[in-house]
Amino acid sequence: MKKPGRAIEVTLQPGEFYFGDGNTRIRTLLGSCIAITMWHPQSKIGGMCHFMLPSRSIKPKDVLDGRYADEAMQLFLREIRAAFTKPGEYQVKLFGGGNMFDRSAQHDEENCKNIPCHNVAAARRLLQQNGFHIVAEHVGMSGHRNVVFDIWNGNVWLRHVKS
Repeated sequence: MKKPGRAIEVTLQPGEFYFGDGNTRIRTLLGSCIAITMWHPQSKIGGMCHFMLPSRSIKPKDVLDGRYADEAMQLFLREIRAAFTKPGEYQVKLFGGGNMFDRSAQHDEENCKNIPCHNVAAARRLLQQNGFHIVAEHVGMSGHRNVVFDIWNGNVWLRHVKS
């Protein structure tokens, strides 16, 4: 499918979330943060989150904050329910968790010792717990990533710049 003539361009900052239809392109820049993209191939809807941390210790009663993985997942689930779709129908891609300071640090989820590793582990755990299946990922390593997601066809473009 070609890019629509009047595509909406959305740039996510850390902690932001967007879910929309097939005339949208979403982009973000990641370091240690995580971006999750979700695309429904039949409905041509989907979204992206850009979270910074796995969770927060104090939870508010009614306001979800996309800076945290568990709350970003709740934002996705709310949109998926509103669209009368199910988590297993989405193509999910996971990006980020780059180590910005210690190039020698490895992503060993059993022995996580840094924020990027905790972020990747939280994303994978939440996706699995909620019935999603990851079809592609590019996580860990050092450096930053530019991510561009075209909802009209589900393509995700990635540029990884190593530190």
